[in-house]
Amino acid sequence: MYLGYFGLSEKPFSIAPNPEYLFLSERHKEALAHLQYGLGDAGGFVLLTGEVGTGKTTITRTLLDSLPNNTEVAFILNPTLSAHELLASICDELKVEIKHEASLKQLTDAIKTKLLSNHHAGGHTMLIIDEAQHLAPEVLEQLRLLTNLETNHKKLLQIVLVGQPELQLLLQRTELRQLAQRITARYHLLPLTELQVGEYLQHRLHKAGCQRGLFEPNAVKLMFELTAGVPRLLNLLADRCLLGAFSQSQMFVTKQIVQQAAKEALPLAVLAKESSRTHSLSKLWPVVLCPSLFAIGFLIGFYG
Repeated sequence: MYLGYFGLSEKPFSIAPNPEYLFLSERHKEALAHLQYGLGDAGGFVLLTGEVGTGKTTITRTLLDSLPNNTEVAFILNPTLSAHELLASICDELKVEIKHEASLKQLTDAIKTKLLSNHHAGGHTMLIIDEAQHLAPEVLEQLRLLTNLETNHKKLLQIVLVGQPELQLLLQRTELRQLAQRITARYHLLPLTELQVGEYLQHRLHKAGCQRGLFEPNAVKLMFELTAGVPRLLNLLADRCLLGAFSQSQMFVTKQIVQQAAKEALPLAVLAKESSRTHSLSKLWPVVLCPSLFAIGFLIGFYG
C-alpha cells in the first residue's frame, strides 16, 4: 500500500527470516563467526541462543547460504518429537529410504549409512534444529549418540542447536554433561543497541530501494524504548509506522506516529512492560524533586 509512496520496491520490514535483509551488527557478525568456526573440520555440536526475535533463524539461514555445495543439510523446525520421530524426520530430510515401521535401531543404522556415504563421496552432513529448547533430554542424548560416528579427524555429523535461553539451562543437566562437553562453539545473541536500531532501520530501507531516512531521531529513540532493540518487534512496529505515515500523507515517521503505531502493532505485554517502566520512573520524581525544593526553600529563608 505504501511502497510507491516511499519509493520502495518491496516491504522492508517483513518478519520473514530473509538472509538478504540480515543486518550484520557486531553481535550478529560474532554469532555468524562462532557458527562458522564451530562447523570447521572438527565438527560436533554448535550452540546459538538468544531471546525471541533477535535474529537467530535469519543468521542460521545466512549460514546455510554460505555452505559449500557438497554439504547436505537436514533442517528440523519442530523439535517437539520423540527420539523415534526425530530420527524419522532426519531420514526424511536427508532423503533416506526407511521402512514404515522401522525401529529406533534401524533408523539409526540408516542415518549412519547415509553419513558414511556422504563422507566417502567427499561431502559433509549437517543437522540444524531450531527451537531446540523444546528437545527432551532423552532426544538430545540420542543426538549425541549419532555424533559418535567419526573418523580420526572429524565427526561425520555436525549439529547446530538454535534456541531460546532455556536451552542453556537444559544443557546444564547432569545427564547431558557428555553432550555439553562436545559443544565446540556457543554464542548468545543479544538485541540491538539504541545506535544500532537507527542503522538497522536504514539498512532495511536501503535493501528495499529507499536511499533516504524515513524515521526522525526522536521516533527511532522511542522505537528502541518500546522494543528493547528486538529486531522482530522493530519490524512489526516499523511496518505499521510507515503505514501510519502514508495514511497521514507524511514523508517522515514522527514520534507521534510511533506512539499510535505501537498501540496497533505491538503485543500488549510489550506495551504493559513499557508502561510499567514509565510509571516506575514517574514515581521517582517526588524523591528527586522534594530534596531539591526543600533546599531551595531553605536557601530562600536563610538569605531572606
